Amino acid sequence: MEECCSTKPKKEHNHDHEGHDHDHSHDTGNQSIFQMFLPAMISFALLLIGIALDNYIQPDWFNGWIRLVWYLIAYIPVGLPVLREAYESITKGDVFSEFFLMGIATIGAFSIGEYPEGVAVMLFYSVGEVFQAMAVTRAKSNIKSLLDQRPDEVTIIKDGKPQTIKAEKVNIGEIIQLKSGEKLGLDGELLSETASFNTSALTGESKPDTKTKGEAVLAGMINLNTVSQVKVITAYKDSKLSKILELVQNATAQKAPTELFIRKFAKVYTPIVVFLAIGITLLPYLFVPDYEFRDWLYRALVFLVISCPCALVISIPLGYFGGIGAGSRNGILFKGSNFLDVLANVQNVVMDKTGTMTEGVFKVQEVDFNNEFNKDEILKFVNALESKSSHPVATAIHEYVGEIDHSIPLETVEEIAGHGLKATINGKELLVGNFKLMDKFGISYNIKPENIVYTLIAVAYDKKFVGYLTIADSIKTDAQLTVNKLKSLNVATIMLSGDKTSVVKYVADALGIQNAYGDLLPEDKVNKVKEIKAKNQTVAFVGDGVNDAPVIALSDVGIAMGGLGSDATIETADVVIQDDKPSKIPMAITIGKQTKKIVWQNIILAFAVKAIVLALGAGGLATMWEAVFADVGVALLAILNAVRIQRMNF
Repeated sequence: MEECCSTKPKKEHNHDHEGHDHDHSHDTGNQSIFQMFLPAMISFALLLIGIALDNYIQPDWFNGWIRLVWYLIAYIPVGLPVLREAYESITKGDVFSEFFLMGIATIGAFSIGEYPEGVAVMLFYSVGEVFQAMAVTRAKSNIKSLLDQRPDEVTIIKDGKPQTIKAEKVNIGEIIQLKSGEKLGLDGELLSETASFNTSALTGESKPDTKTKGEAVLAGMINLNTVSQVKVITAYKDSKLSKILELVQNATAQKAPTELFIRKFAKVYTPIVVFLAIGITLLPYLFVPDYEFRDWLYRALVFLVISCPCALVISIPLGYFGGIGAGSRNGILFKGSNFLDVLANVQNVVMDKTGTMTEGVFKVQEVDFNNEFNKDEILKFVNALESKSSHPVATAIHEYVGEIDHSIPLETVEEIAGHGLKATINGKELLVGNFKLMDKFGISYNIKPENIVYTLIAVAYDKKFVGYLTIADSIKTDAQLTVNKLKSLNVATIMLSGDKTSVVKYVADALGIQNAYGDLLPEDKVNKVKEIKAKNQTVAFVGDGVNDAPVIALSDVGIAMGGLGSDATIETADVVIQDDKPSKIPMAITIGKQTKKIVWQNIILAFAVKAIVLALGAGGLATMWEAVFADVGVALLAILNAVRIQRMNF
């Protein structure tokens, strides 16, 4: 997908004709609507005058070469650009383009003296092309305007004085001064003690998000209260918003199967229609007693006009543009139109627990250590070791214990996937993780972990079991709504987690999820998903997009939660939910279903109308005017249907 709102000149139509991949992405450049329609307006005025002279005024001089020249002048403003496109298509090896069809149909009409109809066909075709260009440009610019909320200029503090410069010229490390109501131009770190931001440009949510000193703030966020200062940590072109914008702009590069089929179909269908038109012109000579070449040529020309596949080739990509735009508006980023199709038919949503259905914000509830150990000393050791992990549990321990003692001599730090952390302190081994870690290293303990509902962090030091910390997480406010909506969509919900089974079962029971599994290693999650896929069922996996990369790769579509926080998440997942709301999962499925519904409505509409008028045209019962409706009229109806999704509320 080319850059939205491109300002290329009008002449660069960007028709990629490989495989008849004519996407109608006409860039309107800086042209006004009046300029875009001016050629059609000139042709229309001359056509009306010509029809009036032909049928009402009927002057003696309006005949012969004068009449021909008049209609040629009316034809040139709209016909010449199309004939030029046909020529360029032929030079690229794509002979049977819709431009070629329109060219031979209208030139053929002139050759048999049907001048007004030749002009009218090209006029209405050109008007349809302009409407299509406007619709595509609008769809793309809507997507860009939804996302590209960065200001062009920012105020930086230089030598103690505010100075306004272009946002792309700001260097990493410079300080931005952000007034109340202003948008942040680059990603940075908040220097002020506290500030509230509207994050709707990034998440689709306008609820204020309060940040404190040292926290990351992102380009596109709007400062809501007092003047704040932000230290730039990322270049303009590398900001989260830039990556998201690039992601969505490139989304339609991955075509949906329906879209790919229609393009391949058009490549085969168009030449067949051309040869059928030749047959309609010549074959009746062998079978019809009173064969009239002119009549059968006219029927063939009508047949050609009707056969133009514009309605299909434009309305289908436009429908997917609309679906991607609707997702963007709601903080859901689709990496390709193919994922809209997959979600429309998804049968199972497999989700992680922590950070997906629960807040992922853990708090230490209890510390139960054996008396033979110095509790404070062990907690400092645990805090120092957990500082090497980015897991939410590490944050909870840090908040509970306090500042990290960097003088603690940590050696041979190792993270054991699905188990926990291991290190050596003062020559003694420290283990911090789940009870599977204790079992792995042969540490004996005298408690039954399965009897405790909370998440447990077991600690062992010098080959002895020290005790455990209990950590609790809370269920997200919209988690229940998510499960209910998925059930209403007939989508099965399965929860997989590395957390202990009792905790997973507690959360699953609270939400009404029947299939939930805990104590899983990454490879166990992969095996569970393989079991579902072995039943020939489609799977969407929802997780953090990094630790769950193997499962995301295996699933039909990977959905990442909270994509704002992680570049790796944006890279790994197929669909990125920009805030942490699980209710966006059923919303994404609904958008996929609505997009597919609209696309198929357009396919059926185009085929039905064209089939009827093609039959009438071949039988001599349809004129060029019906042919124009079958082509341009159906294309415009399909476009109007396709843009509906951009106005829907989900």
